Amino acid sequence: MTAPTFARLRTLAEPNHLPALSPEYIRSQPGLGLGPLDPAPRILLLYGSLRERSFSRLVVEETARLLQLFGCETRIFDPSDLPLPDLIDDDDHPAVEELRQHSLWSEGQVWCSPERHGQITGIMKAQVDHLPLAYKGLRPTQGRTLAVMQVSAGSQSFNSVNTLRILGRWMRMITIPNQSSVAKAYAEFDEAGRMLPSSYYDRIVDVAEELVRFTMLTRGHAEQLVDRYSERKERGETVAEAARVSNVAAILGSIDGIDAPLKSPPRG
Repeated sequence: MTAPTFARLRTLAEPNHLPALSPEYIRSQPGLGLGPLDPAPRILLLYGSLRERSFSRLVVEETARLLQLFGCETRIFDPSDLPLPDLIDDDDHPAVEELRQHSLWSEGQVWCSPERHGQITGIMKAQVDHLPLAYKGLRPTQGRTLAVMQVSAGSQSFNSVNTLRILGRWMRMITIPNQSSVAKAYAEFDEAGRMLPSSYYDRIVDVAEELVRFTMLTRGHAEQLVDRYSERKERGETVAEAARVSNVAAILGSIDGIDAPLKSPPRG
């Protein structure tokens, strides 16, 4: 079977060159002991600006290098020809189809948006809007891990990451606790587009480590994590009688001791 050809993946320059990293403090396998390391965790990274020198893209690229160092397989989606949502009937556009295929491929994702007028950009929102909760009987986002990041031209802000958290929850993703917000991003990169050593870079390393750990913890359990009674009922999908009885028995057995009357202590 021929592997699909993707036209909208960015090539990561110098994937093994990490000039801002202090290697003596790095755990090369941050997810060790949390789950199976093979195959490599699959992480999709999305950014929210089409500028030639896009700082959200540069942050995503730095994150992808770190994730590869930690043993992940990464894909960075280029949204430059992605149409606006609802512009084309049935979203029948190759960029939309490719984005959804990458999301289905992923186990975890990274979303990084600039803050523009106090919020995420339209480019970032359009990518999320093109990811439906259900697609051809599959779920492109549900049960996947998510790390959120933002870049700002001015002082540090958290408006974009807060909005991305709301979107991640709405898309039924497991958004990790840590996050990154890079203030005055124009001052944090050299002429070659590589991030300079700073506390902002260190936080990105923290986020990448944590994303790997949560992805390892949850991998293999995505379907169970989004298995819902209401949706089974709506589909008319009954649970096997043996499993149902077993589950009910286990639940009742676990509460047997709760409602039992307390015995009086012996006298004497």
